[in-house]
Amino acid sequence: MADLLGSILSSMEKPPTVGDQESRRKAREQAARMRKMQEEEKKKKAEFRKRMEKEVSDFIQDSGMQKRKYDPMGKIERSILHDVAEVAGLTSFSFGEDEESRYVMIFKKEFAPSDEELEAYRKGEEWDPQKAEERRRLREQAALDEQTAGQKETRAASPSSNYRDKYSHLIGTSAAKDAAHTLEANRAYGCVPVANKRDTRSIEEAMNEIRAKKRMKKGEEEPGAGGTSSS
Repeated sequence: MADLLGSILSSMEKPPTVGDQESRRKAREQAARMRKMQEEEKKKKAEFRKRMEKEVSDFIQDSGMQKRKYDPMGKIERSILHDVAEVAGLTSFSFGEDEESRYVMIFKKEFAPSDEELEAYRKGEEWDPQKAEERRRLREQAALDEQTAGQKETRAASPSSNYRDKYSHLIGTSAAKDAAHTLEANRAYGCVPVANKRDTRSIEEAMNEIRAKKRMKKGEEEPGAGGTSSS
């Protein structure tokens, strides 16, 4: 019985010491401070979002404003402003090299910035539409001048005259193939046109003429042969 009671007493937690009580108290205070900080941070975010919604709404209703630039702000604030602008149907961008200098610009959809304008903001430059238009005209003029110069070089490389016209007194004005069709054979050198070489007789007429020639030749030879044998 005594052993059972002893085991029960030994298994029970010992009463906390003064040091344990102090640690627990500090842990509770720290947790309370964390909850308070979180609530305050949440409250600040809500207030900031409400203020941005008011400013964005005023910006949309102001017909004279096309864009708005905000002062540098933290990452969380920029994220809230981007979200408010997207919900309102606006376009927003962040600019600035360092985190401390990052700022947000919002634009109305119908006045969305061009790539050239965005590039100027990224470089930390002010956007001047008149200067941008002047630069655009200069680029177009430079491209036109380059194209004109290329066309002049192409014309200069081409021959100024046609060699066939220049040497027509030597080679004629017709190509060799065309000239061959117009040449006629010179009969003094034995060249006879094909039409003159064609035999218009039939086979039977040709054979009869050959037989007649043979009989004539045979008749001329027979009298001479008879006189020789009688002597």
